[in-house]
Amino acid sequence: MSKKYTGIIIIFLVVIIIILGWLWINKNEDTNRLEENESANKVQVEQRIEIPQSWNDEGVFSAFYDKAYEKLQTLTLEEKVGQLLLARVPVNNQIQDIYDYKLGGYILFAVDTKNQTKESLREKIQSYQNATNIPMIIATDEEGGTVVRVSSNPELRDSRFLSPSQLYKKGGLDLIRETTLEMSELLYSVGINTNLAPVADVSENPNDFIYNRALGKDAMTTANYIRTVIATSKKGNVSYVLKHFPGYGNNKDTHIGISLDNRTLQEFEEKDFIPFKAGIEEGAEAILVSHNIITQVDKNNPASLSSAIHEIIRNNLMFTGVIITDDLAMEAIKEYTSGSPAVNAILAGNDMIIITDYKTAYNDIINSIEKGKILESQVDQKVFKILAWKYYKGLIK
Repeated sequence: MSKKYTGIIIIFLVVIIIILGWLWINKNEDTNRLEENESANKVQVEQRIEIPQSWNDEGVFSAFYDKAYEKLQTLTLEEKVGQLLLARVPVNNQIQDIYDYKLGGYILFAVDTKNQTKESLREKIQSYQNATNIPMIIATDEEGGTVVRVSSNPELRDSRFLSPSQLYKKGGLDLIRETTLEMSELLYSVGINTNLAPVADVSENPNDFIYNRALGKDAMTTANYIRTVIATSKKGNVSYVLKHFPGYGNNKDTHIGISLDNRTLQEFEEKDFIPFKAGIEEGAEAILVSHNIITQVDKNNPASLSSAIHEIIRNNLMFTGVIITDDLAMEAIKEYTSGSPAVNAILAGNDMIIITDYKTAYNDIINSIEKGKILESQVDQKVFKILAWKYYKGLIK
């Protein structure tokens, strides 16, 4: 072979070696970059889902805890505080106040649905949702019977829903089940995603304040009713809220004044708690707490503002959902409570508060955090629970 061809072959081999070397170096660089990116992503994921151990209760919303915790990290203090407020819809500035106070939800009364058609009510509620980055809880009291904020409007339903006792007498649990589905469909059709019902109070005396709103039967029958409603609600898109913990019994109306209940905790456990336990076992998402003063548990505070009562809900009944106060505008709160009811409600253990004067509540909570009376970590845990609920409900996509 001539020297000429030998030289060409040598040059060719050198070029091949250089190209292979270059490819090998770049492959290693790409591999290293990939490994670095994977490592960085892994660190970010680990940081994102590092939920405080005490929050991770494996509860009803636990499948969405990672998403809720990630979302929580993006919120300002003002946005967090707003999430605690389930505000009564104001007469004026309904949209602006959602912006200004970052409201977690609105509760609709009959005045808010009066003279509305399905279309107009749906559009109004959608305008609320359009005004916020975090979808709102839109709640109402549609118990059936005397408390019907939606079906009281003939434009929304031809007749009012019957009370639980009327339904049970007419068609037993089958009719309860059928009506719960119809009720859910109606509420969802206009944009309401939460029903402050069923009434889980045990009342067998027609003279009791709560009797006409309750099933009117013994504890076990009431428990079966509650179990049926909660199980049926899971087939729809509306959450149902157990109320009024720890149970009204034969106490007077807290809308009009202070109500003292002198029964022992054991009496509650053997009777009034039974329907609430049934609802919790069936996957209840929220519990509403009354303003009755349970003297044998906490003689100094209404149940809604009592940390002892909330410890029973969490530790005795093992409830992992959202705890909500009854309306803090009721006379029982005005007559008995000193200081800010909203602040006291948060410190007691509520996650959301039903409030008419949400502006004062918002500012009171902000000020209490700034002064160290409420820890921001306490607010974080509550908002974490609320966000997990909203993911669970499909409100946050």
